[in-house]
Amino acid sequence: MDNGRGPDARVTMQVPADSAYIAVLRTTTAGLAARLDFTLDDIEDLRIAVNEACALLLRQAASGATLDCVYDLRPHEMTVTVSAQTLASELPSSDGLPWMVLNALAGSVDAQLGPNGTVSISLSRRGGAE
Repeated sequence: MDNGRGPDARVTMQVPADSAYIAVLRTTTAGLAARLDFTLDDIEDLRIAVNEACALLLRQAASGATLDCVYDLRPHEMTVTVSAQTLASELPSSDGLPWMVLNALAGSVDAQLGPNGTVSISLSRRGGAE
């Protein structure tokens, strides 16, 4: 139960910043969303959103970087934050089609620039039976 001080559960994963590993994050996203009783449509939207966020980060990922993924889980809500150390040390453009897709699929999208050129993209989605 959420007591207002933080998420009910936090799951973290780290995979190499390589397109071959995005499937691992998509599958994990689907499994966790199913545990929260998200609908099949909600689950698929989140899977696609995570895929798009990872693809944006991979375009500018530094050699040898990892994709770090944090899932914050609350009843009927999931926030997924994917981050990677990048070469460009700049946020992905919010004007292009990938960003429009993220906004359409996730209830909330945010990007942040962290230390050492780390870029994070956070996706929040509510779903399931309320």
